Amino acid sequence: MHHPMEAHNNNRLYGLDTLRAIAIVIVLIYHYKVVVSWENSFGFMSQLGWAGVDLFFVLSGYLIGNQILSAFAKGQDFSLKLFYIRRFLRTLPNYYFVLALYFIFPVALSGTATAPFWSFLTFTQNLDMRAGETFTHSWSLCIEEQFYLIFPVIALLIAYAKRSVRLGWIAIIGAMLLAIFLRGYNWQAQGEAAITMQSFMEHIYYSSFTRFDELLPGIAIALLKNFHPTIYAAILRRGNLLLAIGLASVGTMFYVFQNFAYIEGYGRTFMVTTFGYSLLAISFGILVLAALSPNSMLHRIRIPGAASLALWSYAIYLIHKPIFQVLKAPLTEYEIDINGWLGVAIIMAVSIFCGWLLYLLVETPFMRLRNQFFPTNTKAAPLSLVNTPAT
Repeated sequence: MHHPMEAHNNNRLYGLDTLRAIAIVIVLIYHYKVVVSWENSFGFMSQLGWAGVDLFFVLSGYLIGNQILSAFAKGQDFSLKLFYIRRFLRTLPNYYFVLALYFIFPVALSGTATAPFWSFLTFTQNLDMRAGETFTHSWSLCIEEQFYLIFPVIALLIAYAKRSVRLGWIAIIGAMLLAIFLRGYNWQAQGEAAITMQSFMEHIYYSSFTRFDELLPGIAIALLKNFHPTIYAAILRRGNLLLAIGLASVGTMFYVFQNFAYIEGYGRTFMVTTFGYSLLAISFGILVLAALSPNSMLHRIRIPGAASLALWSYAIYLIHKPIFQVLKAPLTEYEIDINGWLGVAIIMAVSIFCGWLLYLLVETPFMRLRNQFFPTNTKAAPLSLVNTPAT
């Protein structure tokens, strides 16, 4: 969800960094309410910050889609094995480290129930997850890992078929419609407006079948970029217009979720539950296009600290919730108001610092290893790409 740009620092796309930094910040804001304060310390963002995960999904869809589809477009020999090795070196070390913390410190960190250990190891815990369980924020990582496993295989199958680009578009639109249908079906099957919080989380919010479509707008952008370069270039020329449309549509979707997703005395609404997540992801997709457009302000303006937050975002995402849980009691004991600016600042700063530590001590060594031994997803890499030591 949460994977920083694969490029080196001198080649970073500031627009994507900004979006990734925004995504991690609003997730922190949302979880601050859920885990620490139970108050809207940050206004409406305290209620809508969960959407940061949806933005991560769209960014991942684009970045991974672009890696795979650009190899196809250039006629390179894409290797499924190398892709998986590179992904696993990128995602597993941090994840297994934090998973170990959850199982080593069960008293401090466990929730109402804990999924079987094997399901955490295989990234399947989200398929039967209920709110309040241990390490629930790993649901989005499950969807990402499942995506990394399945998407390249589907892309390769489509690539081997003739008319592969058209088939690609049909697959994206068909998959999006399927997810919309499944959300609507689950809403009706689980009690319609009266759907309980548990059923909603289990069958709609956490489930891979009802949330995978949010990666698709990102893949669509990658498909456009690599196989329809003229249309892509024409769209990107209108960078600030894309930014304005993206902000307006994200704002509209926030308003819709805030006011119409759950109506007091009625319950969860069919329209927002069914269509809302797809429309939100498409809105974020427009912002991603704006971030990729050299003409847009989002692409050009470099926000101090955004690149660092983007780089550490995966580590911060993994570690912040356990840190929130652990810090809550001692701060309250020392009579520091967890809703006051000082309490918020301490908890947020410590969480970001721990994310940075995780990035530095666990993620970075594996990334160095990856760059040395598996520098690319394609077979027969040119020698200049491989860091071979001088003989």
